Amino acid sequence: MGGFGEVVRLCSDRGMAARGAEGIRRKAGPVAGLLLLCLLWSLDSLRADLLPSLHLDQRQTWVQALAFAMAALTAVSLSLMRRAPRLGAREAMQAALIGVGMFVAPAMLIQMAGSWVTDSTRVALFSLTPVVAVVFEPYLGRANARQTRGALIGALVAVAGTLCVFPVDVPRSINGGAACCAVVAAAVCIGITNCWAVRAVYALQAGALAPFAAIATGTAALFFAVVGAMADRRVEGLGSLLPTLGWTAAVDLPALLLLLWLMRRMTATPMTTRFLIAPLMANLIALALYQPTVNLRAGLGLVAIAAGAGWIVFAQESQPETGSSLLNLDQS
Repeated sequence: MGGFGEVVRLCSDRGMAARGAEGIRRKAGPVAGLLLLCLLWSLDSLRADLLPSLHLDQRQTWVQALAFAMAALTAVSLSLMRRAPRLGAREAMQAALIGVGMFVAPAMLIQMAGSWVTDSTRVALFSLTPVVAVVFEPYLGRANARQTRGALIGALVAVAGTLCVFPVDVPRSINGGAACCAVVAAAVCIGITNCWAVRAVYALQAGALAPFAAIATGTAALFFAVVGAMADRRVEGLGSLLPTLGWTAAVDLPALLLLLWLMRRMTATPMTTRFLIAPLMANLIALALYQPTVNLRAGLGLVAIAAGAGWIVFAQESQPETGSSLLNLDQS
């Protein structure tokens, strides 16, 4: 009996190891895509330091319209090449609303905040996005989505680490307080819409992601173009747009396409860790290039960000039971 029990235990251990290896292989592609997306975002945030001679168009609304227009054209081209199925009216409406909620509304809220919110405060407030995703994904995300054990704790640890690296400037006026609220609203909007977008994309039939992405990005491009035309009617020569076109094609467009690609392959909570990993990468790149002195608080903050984001992305997943509550998300 003892020998038989030992064989059963060994078989069980091998089965668990095989399942663990399969889970790692299954996550490898999406995690690599997420890290590449964060690397592109970190390069974009460090552009002025890495390439100070590169002049880009400073009218951000037009730059955003250009990036989304290029993404929409790419998605349309893929749809035609692959003969993608047509979307129904309901799916097309979902794509348009997701484009507004994921891209347009947050950008407008950030623009409203303007100079009242510093860059460090903005990064710190956007670290709340994974917390929002953890809270809302059980209700708005995929019905069969597996929840990461301890995701809420990991997200809160990462927020604490972000606050150590990017301290928040306490608003000292009504305008400053309203601007901070606008940034928080943008983070909440992205977190909620990301949950809904993952659910909508997962429900699409095979091959329908490209037309869905075309509508979402096309809606955003149209909105930004209209706002840009209303705010700035100047028309400049093609020469002044070449640096913008080059940077958008090399950095912004791949990042946007990666984000859309991940919606089919990753749940919302790990996807929102991009707001943690991208600032972390930017800081690590800056440390490698400039080798500044790092105090203990900032060093512990970087470790906390890495630990929290890493836990959300790599921790063991569990299938939530019917009627489960938020308290079950952190049970080990």
